[in-house]
Amino acid sequence: MRAMLKTLCCYLSLTLTLAAQTAFDPAGLKEMDQLIAKAVAKKNPNGAVVLLEHCGQTQTLVKGARALVPVREEMTADTIFDAASLTKVVATLPSVMILADQGKIDIEAPVSRYLKEFVGEGRDLICVRHLLTHTSGLKPGIPREPEWTGYAEGIRRATSSVPEGPPNSFFRYSDVNFILLGEVVQRVSGKKLDVFAQDMVFKPLKMTSTRFTPPADWRSRIAPTERDELGQMLRGVVHDPTSRRMGGVTGHAGLFTTAADLARYARMILGGGQLDGARVLTTETIQKMQTVQTAATVFERRGLGWDIDSSYSRPRGEVFPLGSFGHTGFTGTSLWMDPASQSFVVFLSSRLHPEGGGSVRDLYELVGTAAAKCIPGFDFKNVADALPKRDEKEVPTVLNGIDVLQRDDFAALKDLRVGLITNHTGMNVQRENTIDLLHESKEVKLVALFSPEHGIRGELDQEKITDSKDKKTGLPVYSLYGETRSPKPEHLKDLDALVFDIQDIGCRFYTYISTLRLSMEAAAKAGKKFIVLDRVNPITGVQVEGPAVVDEEKFTATHAIPIRHGMTVGELAKMMNTERKIGADLQVIRCEGWKRDLHYDETGLPWQNPSPNMRSPEAALLYPGVGLLEFSISVGRGTETPFQVLGAPYVNDLRLAYELNKLGLPGLRFVPVKFKPTASVFKDEQCGGVRLIITDRDALEPVAAGVAIGVTFQKLYPSSFALSKVGTLLNHAKLLEQIKAGRDWRSIAESWAAETAAFEVRRAAVLLY
Repeated sequence: MRAMLKTLCCYLSLTLTLAAQTAFDPAGLKEMDQLIAKAVAKKNPNGAVVLLEHCGQTQTLVKGARALVPVREEMTADTIFDAASLTKVVATLPSVMILADQGKIDIEAPVSRYLKEFVGEGRDLICVRHLLTHTSGLKPGIPREPEWTGYAEGIRRATSSVPEGPPNSFFRYSDVNFILLGEVVQRVSGKKLDVFAQDMVFKPLKMTSTRFTPPADWRSRIAPTERDELGQMLRGVVHDPTSRRMGGVTGHAGLFTTAADLARYARMILGGGQLDGARVLTTETIQKMQTVQTAATVFERRGLGWDIDSSYSRPRGEVFPLGSFGHTGFTGTSLWMDPASQSFVVFLSSRLHPEGGGSVRDLYELVGTAAAKCIPGFDFKNVADALPKRDEKEVPTVLNGIDVLQRDDFAALKDLRVGLITNHTGMNVQRENTIDLLHESKEVKLVALFSPEHGIRGELDQEKITDSKDKKTGLPVYSLYGETRSPKPEHLKDLDALVFDIQDIGCRFYTYISTLRLSMEAAAKAGKKFIVLDRVNPITGVQVEGPAVVDEEKFTATHAIPIRHGMTVGELAKMMNTERKIGADLQVIRCEGWKRDLHYDETGLPWQNPSPNMRSPEAALLYPGVGLLEFSISVGRGTETPFQVLGAPYVNDLRLAYELNKLGLPGLRFVPVKFKPTASVFKDEQCGGVRLIITDRDALEPVAAGVAIGVTFQKLYPSSFALSKVGTLLNHAKLLEQIKAGRDWRSIAESWAAETAAFEVRRAAVLLY
């Protein structure tokens, strides 16, 4: 929203100063005119209409011929073109997003919610977002062979398409994605795509020369493409073979339009979703559409529908900034928009006419470059919100707060005397330690280090840790897991700021967030800045699970949040600062590229064990449930796979696995095992138990699973199982009583629903992503 307001303010500012300058640079217009004339002279293409607009000032160039066969027809500004894949972003995209604004489509939901038959063979994992960003893994198109025809058959083939990899793994431009989206619009709205788009997009925007299957009386204005399979020149009939087979109304192609109509559409987009008083989309939705929505691990950068930075970005040219966006069409069409300068370029041609040849790929780039040069007085080299360039050798990843801080030359810490609360997880994507990065920076004066549980290097698993000295830097290391768990006033008196950089795992009783709170309170009391270098939540920021009320606050329950809280440390700092009225001068250096639904392996970031026994993302995902039991039974401490096996000497492993599998816990299966832990509960004793196998991590409910395991132990081994010790981390006497009473795990999980719902409201106020 903030970025959209900034864009609108830019628009007003640029418009107010327009009277004092020439709308377009004459030399730039001449260059554009000449390069289009040169291309037309070579019949590549035969003609074109180019419309350039900047802050409400418009320039239209018309060159060459609309048609050569059967007779030459001169190009006119009102020529109607087969828009080809511009259909995706001018008809289908806004239709989907209008329904999203209405609450009828959730772009994070599986496609199968709307297309019931789109299941099996990996299709269940594909969400609407993946279709919109071309990260579904589906094939580029529907094969022509064996021969087929009809809309229903096309949809059957599209919904039967098998992904060639999991979603979010890679970018592949696919017509199938938008064929499916067009069908989603029809099933959700009850109207065919052409009718819905006409009613909700084209009519409100007064796009009077835009539609699917244009009527016969438009034919004389339509630029023909090429001959079809029967030798008939296509004029007013969609060129795309798949769309033609399906009747000409599909989500990926079929739209016909003019430069003037596309200009009205572009004005609506750059105007925050409205034009001339007609509101089509919300400003928040427009912002999502035009900013990067692909996973940070995908090299190509796409918005929802729109291209931003990929091999398809030629219309951006060499001047418009990274962060401008647009789309192209196979027939020789493109639309490119730049919110920073409030400019856009429409390029329309029929490159295939008359014999199916012709290429305008290079011309796209030349036109984009020349168009930007036509805009006087705008500094395209220094656009504040421009994206950084990507090197082809770069491995794309999410950026944690330290990566963002380093990229920005440590500007947030410039000239500050800093105390750093960190451990071995405080590192950048190249595994360079945050301690070393700050110590070696000329912009920062690192004065002291503070270590949490497990010590500054994360190697200790003991009750208390003493102060020490860092061997590499010689800096003092003050323990926050010894006599005191909060920085002492004497340790803060020479500092300007405390900086927190520790990887959490998304669980209430994982104690790094207690260190976060206590340190923030100490900074507030001492009048020091508190800066959090945010890090991703490795078990996602979507799912929230478990009781959100605690019987008592303590180091393993520092704030009233669910066991699986679905927040980053930066968001938790905001929540605690607000709700506890700490009054800290808080700043969060946000992650970049992280989306709440990403599991750790989807971030591209290297894994570093956050503590000695937290050895994998799988263990972290199970910990909110298995961890509840760690004072009662062995949870695998002292084995190769902590939190992925559990048991006790008194357990019949075959019986336990059978009983747990009978429960049908979502996303989880159990295999009987024997193991001998070398540490913690039942050290050096042979234990019977189970290995936990995650079968569906998005369906997994780890807290409910932990409760179900507790109920099962209480049922099978009531005299041996130390149920009371489960209360240590559960910290909820009523739930413990339910476990003791042997209630069904589902009903126990339902009992905390009200607490979770209330927390979700609190959480929404502080979310950063």
